[in-house]
Amino acid sequence: MIASDKDAERRVLLQTKKLVKTFSHGGTQQHVLKNLDLLLYEGDFTVIMGSSGSGKSTLLYALSGMDKPTLGEISFGGSEMTRMSNDQLAVFRRSHCGFVFQQIHMLDTMSVLDNVLTSAYLVQKNRAEAVRIAREMLTRVGLDANTQKRFPSQISGGEAQRAAIIRALINSPKAIFADEPTGALNRAASESVLELLTEVNEQGQSIVMVTHDVKTALRGNRILYLQDGIVMDELRLPSYRGNSDSERLAQLQDFLAKLGW
Repeated sequence: MIASDKDAERRVLLQTKKLVKTFSHGGTQQHVLKNLDLLLYEGDFTVIMGSSGSGKSTLLYALSGMDKPTLGEISFGGSEMTRMSNDQLAVFRRSHCGFVFQQIHMLDTMSVLDNVLTSAYLVQKNRAEAVRIAREMLTRVGLDANTQKRFPSQISGGEAQRAAIIRALINSPKAIFADEPTGALNRAASESVLELLTEVNEQGQSIVMVTHDVKTALRGNRILYLQDGIVMDELRLPSYRGNSDSERLAQLQDFLAKLGW
């Protein structure tokens, strides 16, 4: 993809070169990502859209180091991930990547606070400080001390997803990768989660999010449209200003319509 003059002044977060991902099924090969060249920038709220099977989640997992590409290179903050061993990748992800999924993946036998701390303890040596930070961050997003003591089954889906976002943020990662983070939530809970993601992005956190939902995508300032493993086009938007921004919605809908959405 061709970078603009403004992009040349910005810090590159992620870069892919000739990225290929192929899966084998019953002796046949399915090419999900096809020679993908891509630049993502620090501080952006990047949204990846596309029809089902276009390669959105495959790209997200490759960018975050959760899955290795078949061919090509991925550089994250100047570190070439594709040269790392599985063990090196695991250590790299703990410090540099945060993950938020549609399925929240919290341990039912542990409290909300302890679920967050499982991530913190992997990186932070000072456990008392990790507990202090986790409690403070959870309280800041409306999960008070009583809620923090509860098990995931005892809180709402929106509360659990907010806790999952704090779990993703606890180690101050360079980027948060989110795969349909509101897909299993009702409208009110979705709005709460999106407000939190928007807030941390405004504070400088880089976010890369996959979604099929137009209203969710509105939170992004850069929309990439994937089709058959190729980025067909992109849309740049100013920073999000609220749901009342009808012009922003019209721009996104027009962009998607031209691509056959």
